[in-house]
Amino acid sequence: MRNAPTPAERKLWQALRGSALDGAKFSRQIVIGPFIADFVCRTRKLIVEVDGGQHSSEVDAGRTAYLEGAGYRVVRFWNREVMVNLEGVLRTIAAALADCPPPAPPVPGGESPPPAPPVPGGEK
Repeated sequence: MRNAPTPAERKLWQALRGSALDGAKFSRQIVIGPFIADFVCRTRKLIVEVDGGQHSSEVDAGRTAYLEGAGYRVVRFWNREVMVNLEGVLRTIAAALADCPPPAPPVPGGESPPPAPPVPGGEK
């Protein structure tokens, strides 16, 4: 699929690539478990799916449940929606990104909190 995206996927990718939307870096066609997600922002744990007529609500529900269980939020759009209302799609994705803030920066020197300062009058 990476080498043969649908016209809707191509159009959306042009709008998402290069951190063009709210500085969020998206990758496309990313394997997550048994699935390939259309567009993934790993730092915000957001997946954007663009669906055509071949998708069924039962299959998509199971797929979404798996991806959400892996800690991702999933937003879906129909091909036609991307083609005729790209600005609306991008506003929806931007709103989803706002609900998935980037992780806090790591603590300098590693993930562990700094040791507690010595207690005055403590051990000698």
